[in-house]
Amino acid sequence: MPPEAPYIGFLSAAPHPMLRIDPAQRQRLRDIRASLTARIAEAEHEGWTGEAEGLKISLAAAGAKLAEADAAAARRNTAADLGMPAYRDIAGRLTAGPAKP
Repeated sequence: MPPEAPYIGFLSAAPHPMLRIDPAQRQRLRDIRASLTARIAEAEHEGWTGEAEGLKISLAAAGAKLAEADAAAARRNTAADLGMPAYRDIAGRLTAGPAKP
């Protein structure tokens, strides 16, 4: 990594369909966030400001990944309206009126 490139944390990744987390791993991500919080507290206690700042960036990325996973789960649990009529909407039109010879 070039020296001028900023530290982006180990969990920050560009949003890409192949980089979605497995919903079963949400608890692991929560554990990572808890660990990062403890490590930030330790770094601040020891006066390691650079380490604390890097960990805060990773913590923000972990929070964003968890929010992304929650949003994806919410999208999976909702039905999409495709704009197609239901059978009850078209059944009356199909059976109304006598057939033309």
